[in-house]
Amino acid sequence: MTLSVGDAAPEFSLPDQDKQVVSLADLRGTPVLLVFYPFAFSGICTGELCQLRDELSTYTDAGVKVMAISTDPVFSLKAFREKEGFDFPLLSDFWPHGATAQTYGVFNDKAGMALRGTFLIDKQGVIRFAEANQPGEARDQDQWKRALKTL
Repeated sequence: MTLSVGDAAPEFSLPDQDKQVVSLADLRGTPVLLVFYPFAFSGICTGELCQLRDELSTYTDAGVKVMAISTDPVFSLKAFREKEGFDFPLLSDFWPHGATAQTYGVFNDKAGMALRGTFLIDKQGVIRFAEANQPGEARDQDQWKRALKTL
């Protein structure tokens, strides 16, 4: 992984499921949890994001803005969000394909998808937690909750 704790989080601007552009720079002053995932509607990804949905108040109560990022097009993300009832934005890193995942060091070139990368970014834009799991490896979200104490 190219990014680690203490690094400045790379800026990005990506469309969400409703084609509204979300920029990390616009969120400065607010802690952000970025959850990269391979594909909408896939088994492990759905399970992880549903757990995040069910435990979202853990993050929002701490003032953290949660955003999930994949290389899926916005139309797939909209359908995925509606089907699963996610209350956080799903951002599309579709074009240029995987550019944001690449800057965070969590892009699988051979498969053309994001890895399961997770980054907790503080109010100043500094990474306070970073992990990357390979395809097929589910994440332990308890680590994310423990990382909230670093903010």
